[in-house]
Amino acid sequence: MTSAELSKILGNRIRKLREERNISQQNLAEMCNIEKSNMARIEAGRTNPTLLTMYKICTALKISLAELVDFDSKLSDEV
Repeated sequence: MTSAELSKILGNRIRKLREERNISQQNLAEMCNIEKSNMARIEAGRTNPTLLTMYKICTALKISLAELVDFDSKLSDEV
């Protein structure tokens, strides 16, 4: 799996989890203290978030970091 594929899967997971919780992209960005444009890039798989950013996202979504990066989970979409 390439870095680009992992970024796309991670972004898709974040988007799905956010939508399941009925949180807007803007609100999630605010909860994580990051720009909405950066959240959009993360969800689109166009950037690799730092570990701190992923931790903030997980905290806001009330999931563990391990759950977010479990790429073998059914939640992961094919790229």
